[in-house]
Amino acid sequence: MRTTILNNTLTLFPCGRIDSNNAEQIEREIFTAVDSANGADVVIDANSLEYISSAGLRVLMKLRKTINMPIPVINVSRDVYDIFETTGFTELLDVRRAMREISVEGCEIIGQGFYGTVYRIDSETIVKVYKSPDCLPMIQNEQRLAKLAFIKGVPTAISYDTVRVGDSYGSVFELLKAKSFNDLLITEPDNFDALIRKYVDFLKCVHSTEMDEGSLPKAKDLFLSYLDAIRSYVSDEQLNRMHELISGLPDDLHLVHGDIHMKNIMVVDNEPMLIDMDTISTGQPIFDLLGLYISYMAFPEDDPGNLLSFFGIPDEWGKRIWNKIIEYYFDTTDEKMISGINSKIRLLAMIRFLYILSSTKLALDDLGEKRIRRAQEHIAELIGSVGDLTL
Repeated sequence: MRTTILNNTLTLFPCGRIDSNNAEQIEREIFTAVDSANGADVVIDANSLEYISSAGLRVLMKLRKTINMPIPVINVSRDVYDIFETTGFTELLDVRRAMREISVEGCEIIGQGFYGTVYRIDSETIVKVYKSPDCLPMIQNEQRLAKLAFIKGVPTAISYDTVRVGDSYGSVFELLKAKSFNDLLITEPDNFDALIRKYVDFLKCVHSTEMDEGSLPKAKDLFLSYLDAIRSYVSDEQLNRMHELISGLPDDLHLVHGDIHMKNIMVVDNEPMLIDMDTISTGQPIFDLLGLYISYMAFPEDDPGNLLSFFGIPDEWGKRIWNKIIEYYFDTTDEKMISGINSKIRLLAMIRFLYILSSTKLALDDLGEKRIRRAQEHIAELIGSVGDLTL
């Protein structure tokens, strides 16, 4: 068994098989290396480990008790991982499967978000590739959040694998011959109204899902933190009024996706299914509707061709999509009612839009500056007329 010590970390490299024939020898080698490492952290790299029996597992259990902390066991093959999982050792040790490497060169892009890009690998499989090379905790968090929503009955794509993609990582999902609502809108323009209605019905399904207290962040708290980030773009009076309006929203445990535009809802066997679950929270439906306003109305407002470049749809579809979403979601064509709803959504949307602009590179060019001025104008227009944010 090979060992290395680097940056106060002792790495053990068992290889081949560990069973009753050699478990005692392996145990001696392990504890000799640990004793010589003078308190260094211990990692087991199982890249060359082909099999481990109960005798070998007892050695690892003894090591775990001696060190008295979880031991990372990395690069574990699928067969060996199954042994760890079946015996319950994935609860006792930090067992991490070896990641396969894939390429997305030439793959169709079917979605793009703040944190990553979704590619179709084949007719059955998609992968979400994250932008940051330090994204493993983010991937694990999104997988945890997706499972929480799935358990509550929300049709959600669950990742079954984490892979390396170049210098970054990705989550792999099985979505058999799936198309997004956005794809369907492009290929079936004659079914425009029916598709928007089906999309809105799914929004309502998501928003009717109640989560457990404390399982997710509160959308209201996130937006209060956005106010701190944009305080240099608004007056103190406006800031205080927006803080008052957001604080006045009732607490709500219903699910908010956070980025629920039509590219993030796939249709599989005619049934909608959510993807991109890293922004979910709990709160009022307005916290999702404002994101749709940003996608279909705010981004293209000062940028002709924005909808074509991001969604592949004509600019004139943005307002049409938005109007139909509001009409179907609230089941009304009453212009006065719709105007009041739009004012509340727009005001909250401009807070989020300013936050997005100010916290990214989008604010650094002429278009970004123009968008910031436009958001400031919307806030100045709306702040005095919106009495509350409940819909």
